[in-house]
Amino acid sequence: MEPKQVERVEPGPGQESVWDYPRPPRVEPATRRVRVELGGEVVAESSRALRVLEKTSPPAYYVPREDVRMDLLEPGDGATFCEWKGRASYFDVRVGDRVAREAAWTYERPSPGYEAIAGHVAFYPGRVDACYLDEERVRPQPGTYYGGWVTEDVVGPFKGEPGSHSW
Repeated sequence: MEPKQVERVEPGPGQESVWDYPRPPRVEPATRRVRVELGGEVVAESSRALRVLEKTSPPAYYVPREDVRMDLLEPGDGATFCEWKGRASYFDVRVGDRVAREAAWTYERPSPGYEAIAGHVAFYPGRVDACYLDEERVRPQPGTYYGGWVTEDVVGPFKGEPGSHSW
């Protein structure tokens, strides 16, 4: 069976297509303020975040630890390996009795070329109460594996949607 042909969404004014992002991924400064909330608390807030752009995925945002309530993060059980960035370890986010399991991740010692994200924490928007870029509430990237932030200025289709496994 042949793989299904993917129809790239043409970006409109002020939008960008994830199909124009590079592979391997690129790290760049975010131009919008990042905020992450759980259980009525602001877990992270920063105007110094970095975004990682990788073909077919909405950007993932990495917040400097100085702008994260590290007292609300606990080491999680999981670890994964990215062919580009290296080994990721996970955090649970705890606010009172609420625990968001493996809701954040970090690359303690990222692979060469990705040193900029060392000392930063990224969050899954679908595992916390809300994530914002400026005042826009983001939507989680489809699926359960990827941590991209979907906003009105990013178009797909996105990795994680049904039928995207082979992308």
